[in-house]
Amino acid sequence: MQLDINWVRAQFPAFAEPTLQGQAFFENAGGSYTCAPVINRLTRYYTQRKVQPYAPYEASRLAGEEMDEARTRLAAMMGVERDELSFGPSTTQNTYVLAQAFRQWLKPGDAIIVTNQDHEANTGPWRRLADDGIEVREWQIDPETGHLDPDRLETLLDDKVRLVCFPHCSNVVGEVNDVAAITARVHVAGAFVCVDGVSYAPHGFVDVGALGPDIYLFSAYKTYGPHQGIMVIRRELGELLPNQGHYFNAGSLYKRFTPAGPDHAQIAASAGMADYVDDLAAHHGISGDAVARTAGVHDLMRAHEVRLLRPLLDHVAAKNSVRLLGPAQAEGRAPTVALALSGSAERVAADLADHGIMAGGGDFYAVRTLEALGVNPKDGVLRLSFTHYTHPDEVEKLMQALDVVI
Repeated sequence: MQLDINWVRAQFPAFAEPTLQGQAFFENAGGSYTCAPVINRLTRYYTQRKVQPYAPYEASRLAGEEMDEARTRLAAMMGVERDELSFGPSTTQNTYVLAQAFRQWLKPGDAIIVTNQDHEANTGPWRRLADDGIEVREWQIDPETGHLDPDRLETLLDDKVRLVCFPHCSNVVGEVNDVAAITARVHVAGAFVCVDGVSYAPHGFVDVGALGPDIYLFSAYKTYGPHQGIMVIRRELGELLPNQGHYFNAGSLYKRFTPAGPDHAQIAASAGMADYVDDLAAHHGISGDAVARTAGVHDLMRAHEVRLLRPLLDHVAAKNSVRLLGPAQAEGRAPTVALALSGSAERVAADLADHGIMAGGGDFYAVRTLEALGVNPKDGVLRLSFTHYTHPDEVEKLMQALDVVI
């Protein structure tokens, strides 16, 4: 089965937008286009439900039901309980709040492990726990390949470690880390696991229940939805950590780590992401329960991405003037292709814009990763990132533009 790319693109209004015609979007790692079901739900909420939710009158009742629907359906897709899924203003903010909870729970002398493969949002808040006497250990990438070797993690694990934080995949290296295997190792050592899924989730929602991490974070605005951060916190850990919300909400797991008032409309609109996955599954004949449908859609998306990624990786690998970060094989990596150049990557991205290519240049908040790989963060990297709605013709257009610009 192959992805029906024409049907997929018809679900995204951006591809019919006159001002975007003639341009190919290759900065999806910074934020994806929004699918029509999300836009429709957001519009409906703002026009018909923009009242305080959960009151007995009709508009309010419907507003609350739509918010609950989003949590219920997304949790079911990811194989977790409804109250194990929380919304917040961003993944950065969600991570910060979680770090404050761990700050209260951990004791001086306890240790946590972070990586230098992470986006700063998932490593900075944890690293700052060192100010309170928590030992912070760094699981370091290979300086040539950017690979996170699980054997190196083994040398860092001992009975002092309480938490291990790592990305599902890096936003510049692109290699997909084996979350299930790493999580199993960490759990055997008696520690909890926090996975930053921001750079992987756009390529297919995952079964968090099967993968096994205690925390899984990602961003709705990178998964075709509104600007919200979504986090899964499994019950055992969520009830163990100190409440960060209002004291009278301590008994509600999904409210324990959302101290700010929720964005009602954007939470309600997040159900549109579930609509899109279900519509995609139905169109391609994928059936089963929510987890099975989501897994089928995930595999369909990834197969399409791998087909498009192979020629692009071969094309850039043949250029002596660039350095490809991460694996040169399409299998096992996300379609996030970062290239180190001589000089400013931002300038090259601007040159690509003249050829109808929307791409980004910079450090992408992966300063530690670039430094570890010997790349000057001031020069940054050219990042070419796509997702399942990218058309093969757009990849061909990108490669032709690269031949001119680089």
